Amino acid sequence: MAFAARVRAVPAEGEANAAVEKLIARWLEVPKSTVRVTGGAKSRIKSLTISGETDRLEQRLRAKLAPSR
Repeated sequence: MAFAARVRAVPAEGEANAAVEKLIARWLEVPKSTVRVTGGAKSRIKSLTISGETDRLEQRLRAKLAPSR
């Protein structure tokens, strides 16, 4: 799954990566410690790993990405 996210943190010393982790954790309503940048740390395109109960995470993602009525 891919989607775009924008943060204002500068891409120095991991600040932008930390901001992306925090943004996604807040968006999915999961602890920040469960979200990690696992690929593309120095790139604009990043891969994230989110730890937790798979079924619950999938439900949250579906709910967040569902078209609004």
